[in-house]
Amino acid sequence: MTDGGYGSFATRFIGKGGLVDIDHVADVFHMTKSQLAETAGLGAATLSKADRRKSPKTQRRVTEMLEIISRVRDWAGGEAHAMAWYRSQPIPALDGRTPEALVKSGKANSVRDYLDHIALGGFA
Repeated sequence: MTDGGYGSFATRFIGKGGLVDIDHVADVFHMTKSQLAETAGLGAATLSKADRRKSPKTQRRVTEMLEIISRVRDWAGGEAHAMAWYRSQPIPALDGRTPEALVKSGKANSVRDYLDHIALGGFA
């Protein structure tokens, strides 16, 4: 498993000023901004306010989510399936927590390390 071309995937979502275009992410994944905020572990109103969309925390959380989805989308069967995996698949090696729960708690690196381990032929 590779990163699935994360660079080209991510550039689809980069808007003016080099920031993630939250509206575009929500559109692609057929979510409201409130649903996207919940998925990224942000407050419901965070993505509705333009100045808060640009905050480093908001940008980091959404970028982490996109990176993880990008890395699994090929073997998951596309972006929609990758999002479903991200939101609902418990990872036994990570205490049965989902990637979404891990990102919400600031542990995106744990998910990336797990995906690296799998990519190198390790067991899930």
